Amino acid sequence: HVQLVESGGGSVQAGGSLRLSCAVSGIFASSLCLGWFRQALGKEREAVAVVARDGSTTYSDSVEGRFTISRDNAKNTVYLQMDSLSVEDTAMYVCAAGIYCVSPQGALTQRGFTYWGQGTQVTVS
Repeated sequence: HVQLVESGGGSVQAGGSLRLSCAVSGIFASSLCLGWFRQALGKEREAVAVVARDGSTTYSDSVEGRFTISRDNAKNTVYLQMDSLSVEDTAMYVCAAGIYCVSPQGALTQRGFTYWGQGTQVTVS
C-alpha cells in the first residue's frame, strides 16, 4: 500500500533552517504531484508548496522566497528546504501525493491530493 513518511522536523531558533524529507513507497512518485502542507495548533491545514510531475513549483505567499520544494524521482522522495524560519512557521508539516497540484485557476489546493503522511513537527522559537 502507499505510504508517505516524513522526517527532518525539530526545534530551531528564528532565522534558522530545516530540511524536511518525505519518502514515498508503494507507488511511483514520478507519476504524481507532490506537496507539503502544514497545520498549526488551532488552525486549519494549509498548503505550503507543491511540485508537479514536470518539476514546476507553486508556493504559498507566506513562504515564497524562503522555502524551496524539490523532488528526486529516483529516490521517490520530496524535500522542503526551509530557510529564514519564523515563529509563524511553527506547525505540523505533512507531505502528500496526488493527481494534480493546483486548481484550474492555478491556485494551491488540497483537493488533488489522495495520499497523506503522518507529519513531522517543526517548532520555531
